[in-house]
Amino acid sequence: MPHPTGLQQLNTGVIENPFAKLRALLDGITPGLEPVIDLTLGEPHETAPQFITQEITKAKALFEKYPSMRGLPQLREAIASWLTNRYKLSPETIDYATHILPCNGSREGLFFACLAAVGRNTSTNKPAVLMCNPYYAAYIGAALATNAEPIYLSATHDTGFLPNLDTLAKDTSLLNRTAAFYLCSPANPQGAIASADYLKKAIKLARKHNFVLFCDECYSEFYNQQPPPGGLEVAAKTPEKFKNIVVFNSLSKRSNLPGLRSGFCAGDPVFLKKLENLRNLIAPQMPGPTQMASAAAWLDEAHVEHNRAAYRTKYDVCDEILQKRYGYEKPAGGFFLWLNVHHFGGSRHAAVTLWKEAGVKVLPGAFLAQPDQNDQNPGADYIRVALVHETAVVRKALERLVSVFA
Repeated sequence: MPHPTGLQQLNTGVIENPFAKLRALLDGITPGLEPVIDLTLGEPHETAPQFITQEITKAKALFEKYPSMRGLPQLREAIASWLTNRYKLSPETIDYATHILPCNGSREGLFFACLAAVGRNTSTNKPAVLMCNPYYAAYIGAALATNAEPIYLSATHDTGFLPNLDTLAKDTSLLNRTAAFYLCSPANPQGAIASADYLKKAIKLARKHNFVLFCDECYSEFYNQQPPPGGLEVAAKTPEKFKNIVVFNSLSKRSNLPGLRSGFCAGDPVFLKKLENLRNLIAPQMPGPTQMASAAAWLDEAHVEHNRAAYRTKYDVCDEILQKRYGYEKPAGGFFLWLNVHHFGGSRHAAVTLWKEAGVKVLPGAFLAQPDQNDQNPGADYIRVALVHETAVVRKALERLVSVFA
């Protein structure tokens, strides 16, 4: 019997959404305490910028016009300005007309970009799509939809919670058929930050083997010390500039606007032009009023610093309550905890126990990863805890967690 295609695997549910798997795991189990506390979804509950609704209202006439796929100049200019200021680039580095393409949230961009990446791959062998493991579900969905082979690069404690690029560099047969490499920094869920040297090494591999490096930087604005370096920041210092690299970001996390569905991809102008043409055929445009509101959000940093301060306060609570339990160390970036629950039966059992005894819902790490080439799931011993609620709720949840696992 022939091996099922990627689309057949998606259609038959071989790969499931992690939240659907959690619903099935907890189905019929009564939570042990009320009110229940849901720490699964990375949906920020901090305050969104107040001017967003006003900006949409001011631009409401644009609802009467078809928006262009490339996006309004005001939005692309705002994104270019944000990138330039955030990564301290020289003013001429980012060309808003060729280096930026808006998308309806980073997930849409991450998915459609894989179509363009596999389409440009010239290998006669089955194309491969590399991804950090644990991964964001859009990565594997895109790989399977293009009938590429998803390759899971485990990011464990031993590798600094990022894929081991030195090991990867030795597998030339794999790299020569690679179409794209999804790399998330700060990592979701572990919070590890790729250094400038790490990014430079990844960019070098992409150019040597002619694949596209996709840098998922959606958590770039949440950090405890120094701002994480960005892919474009590192690439801009190389002679080839943005060749073979595209970064993705959005307002969902940065500005607490997950419902706005507004993001962008930026980088290699040749690749982005191909992606624009592809999206013109099959992808939705971003509504005009959304674009104008997004432009205002990218140009405002006050609300971002306020949000960042709120998460730092939450991490102070984590330091106080968790101390060194469950392998806890304050992550360098992001807003998740990646707690080792090996001694409590692993991720699935721990998630059920927390729900049944404490009314706290967390996501099993096993649901965010796949078995690697050694048949090891790097998330099997961990739970992901999203610090998205107000500080008092986070405190209560962690106190319940510690009481259960004491």
